[in-house]
Amino acid sequence: MSTLHPHPGTLAALADALAHNDVETVDLTALLSESTPVLPLPSGMAPIPHFALEELAKYDDRGPTSYQNGIHTGEHVGTHFDAPCHWITGIEHGDVASVPTSRLVAPAVVIDKAAEVADDPDFLLDVDDILRWQKKFGPLPRGWLLYRTGWASRSHDQALFLNADEHGPHTPGLTSECARWLAEESPIIGLGVETVGTDAGQAFRFDPQFPVHSHLLGAGKYGITQLQNLDQLPPVGAVIIVAPLRIVGGSGSPARIIALIERESSKETKN
Repeated sequence: MSTLHPHPGTLAALADALAHNDVETVDLTALLSESTPVLPLPSGMAPIPHFALEELAKYDDRGPTSYQNGIHTGEHVGTHFDAPCHWITGIEHGDVASVPTSRLVAPAVVIDKAAEVADDPDFLLDVDDILRWQKKFGPLPRGWLLYRTGWASRSHDQALFLNADEHGPHTPGLTSECARWLAEESPIIGLGVETVGTDAGQAFRFDPQFPVHSHLLGAGKYGITQLQNLDQLPPVGAVIIVAPLRIVGGSGSPARIIALIERESSKETKN
């Protein structure tokens, strides 16, 4: 016969907070449809297929009581998860099916550079930006660093989202040194961005090319892209749940990503 504990544990406290609406859930996931922007790859690389539904039955002679579709998509479409084996540097660090669940539920912090990106779409986050942020908010966690740029406001339109001209896409990202520092010297387990990929639009010109992919995935860390609603998260104090499909051999997967934050009204009550 089980005995109830007189004092609730951590999970019981979380369940109670959710039940009493003291914890808010924020969906960080973009809608996934045929109009979801997809990154065009350079000549010589296989293109990423757009998302599409194939209707299989809709309450008709194919299935009078059911509605169902086939799904056709690339792994790296919409809000998605990058596994280490997505990049050649991370080939030894595993596919999306082998990611430990402990890394899919973790604390998250937000660095906000939306004002800088509004003035310069090619803005690059550098190590000094992170060091200044740490002086104000504390050290980075063993969790996720979410990089807010305001780019999510463009995600409804492919051309606006990619912001490309004859010199290629112009979207914000990280310097090569910042990517290396996050991979080798910080405790984070992954980086989340609002843009179509974790690297800057001009990262094909960097050394190494696409340094976030090269350094972070090469260090066994992860990426999540095309996030929404980062403006609703505090700089510190959120927890995120990252839920990619467990695809055997997969280099990544579309994902549903949810943040848990404490409601302001709950904070005021405690104070």
